[in-house]
Amino acid sequence: MSQLANKVAVITGGGSGVGKATAALFLQEGAKVVIAGRDAAKLTAAATELGHASHLLAVPTDVTKVEQCQHLIEAATAKFGQVDILINNAGTNIKDRTIRELTPESWDYMVRINLDGAFYCTKAVLQQMFDRKDGIIINVVSVAGKRANPLGGAAYVAAKFGMGGLGLVLSNEEKDSGVRVSNIYPGEIDTPILSARPKPVSDEQRAVILKPEDVAEAIRFVASLPARVSIPELVIKPTVQMYW
Repeated sequence: MSQLANKVAVITGGGSGVGKATAALFLQEGAKVVIAGRDAAKLTAAATELGHASHLLAVPTDVTKVEQCQHLIEAATAKFGQVDILINNAGTNIKDRTIRELTPESWDYMVRINLDGAFYCTKAVLQQMFDRKDGIIINVVSVAGKRANPLGGAAYVAAKFGMGGLGLVLSNEEKDSGVRVSNIYPGEIDTPILSARPKPVSDEQRAVILKPEDVAEAIRFVASLPARVSIPELVIKPTVQMYW
């Protein structure tokens, strides 16, 4: 039997890309899955495509809103009894991403979605994990949170460095509590976020970068390990992408 069978996983950014691919994989493994996202229509369409209706719940959620993150965890707990795994995957980027182009408003937008949302969802789920002395939080960060490449843009890079730091501090603070925290740092992935690139990404480039299901497999691996094992950081990148 899969280590994920009957586990309850909440996945933010679950309407497309890595989030939807992870939901599909976890459902195949017998998990109960809650997908969250800002776009209710996209979320509903994703839920229909995923199937497994008795094991799947879609909760429209704007992770920049504390109360909506709390509602997400409450809804998941009410439906399935508890939350075993939180996957902080929601993220976004913008085209006007250089420091010259950023405005205070666009900076705030980027930080709130890419960093604050992970904190809000984490805080909302932690107490029940503490009470059970068991739980896994997986942060889907980005190689941009390890290497300050201008390609990601200043606000995205800063938010992702912050997200990585949040995960590492929590992992160390709670090493004796039964709550495990892992940061996964993907390189370039063929997901809808590429549409926000300042320059279009060619079909040839898309063909050689990561696919959402590649990152989903990494998430499944981390989530399936026994309680004695923790992976603080995991980098996964396209073979053709440099890492330095």
